[in-house]
Amino acid sequence: QVQLVESGGGLVQAGGSLRLSCAASGRTFSMGWFRQAPGKEREIVAVISWSGNTYHSDSAKGRFTISRDNAKNTVSLQMNSLKPEDTAVYYCAASTGAGYLTAVRSADEYDYWGQGTQVTVSS
Repeated sequence: QVQLVESGGGLVQAGGSLRLSCAASGRTFSMGWFRQAPGKEREIVAVISWSGNTYHSDSAKGRFTISRDNAKNTVSLQMNSLKPEDTAVYYCAASTGAGYLTAVRSADEYDYWGQGTQVTVSS
């Protein structure tokens, strides 16, 4: 069993920045961030393999950066130039079975999820 503890959400004005962090209680391979806004389906934001290969969604590209520290079993998401449409609950996800070289993009392949952290961007 791996537990994921997220931190860093909050309220920010449009154009501002937030940094999300997620600490895993055990070793993981692919890790990432997904989000779900009210009335919408969960969507991928960014994921990173154990070896450091990343994928950022089109909406995140150029504004968000995912990174990880394998020694500390943590993954972070630096979010800059935030927009009101980024408002959502952000979930940390981790896979213990896939994603050593290539970051896993499918949410179905992640077997552990955090409790979620609210990010609200005001206009």
